[in-house]
Amino acid sequence: MTRSATARWRTATSSATVLLTLGLALALSGCVPSPGASTASGAEGTVASSGAEGTRGHGAMLAATAKAGLTEVPVAESPGGAQVASFASPNAVGAPLTFYVLAKKGDWLQVELPQRPNGSTGWVRAADVVTTGLRYRVQVSTAKKRLWVYSGDRVVESHPVATGTGGTPTPHGDFYITELLRPTNTGYGPYAFGLSAFSTVLDSFAGGPGQIGIHGTADSASIGRAASHGCIRLGNDAITRLAGLLPLGTPVSID
Repeated sequence: MTRSATARWRTATSSATVLLTLGLALALSGCVPSPGASTASGAEGTVASSGAEGTRGHGAMLAATAKAGLTEVPVAESPGGAQVASFASPNAVGAPLTFYVLAKKGDWLQVELPQRPNGSTGWVRAADVVTTGLRYRVQVSTAKKRLWVYSGDRVVESHPVATGTGGTPTPHGDFYITELLRPTNTGYGPYAFGLSAFSTVLDSFAGGPGQIGIHGTADSASIGRAASHGCIRLGNDAITRLAGLLPLGTPVSID
């Protein structure tokens, strides 16, 4: 399954979010399909998983977007260390390559990476990216089947959700928004956010790598239940509100 790269620009709070058309000739499902190739390209090794040195969700929050004109951003295992991966810019769906920043050390930024295993981190040159402040963070409870949007410690949005079933659970951890898509399959609702998360049980899905997303749904009765292949489903009014609120790089924590 391919995602078309027909794009138009819109502004969501402090940074630009690319809105792309997503063609989904698929039955309803939970995980976001993607092109046959992974978002990450030219990986030369492995990167650290977990053990991040920075903090996320509190205090200053930053997104790092690849500078215009770059076709890829290399990732090192440590500041000035060996290159272990390289990510295409723009990403596989035509959205700006975006990372969530964890820490800064000299001319390097430690970032979360949109790849397996979940929780992967690495270091990019500060000169390769543009950083933008983030206002909001997202928290999802799979037990309570609810999503909250916070600005600092204040809840600004709260919505019921559907999450993964017991056989295809929604992964827990710290992730971030990598793209905003407009599905052409109405089963996914009017909008879908791609996340840096991947299914822990599906190595591939619908021709893609089993990427997890937050999207709308044509099945409103599924909201509040464990009903997806791992993605987080929202009511269509709710996902529309979030599409106008949350920019790329917004941190998303799932427990």
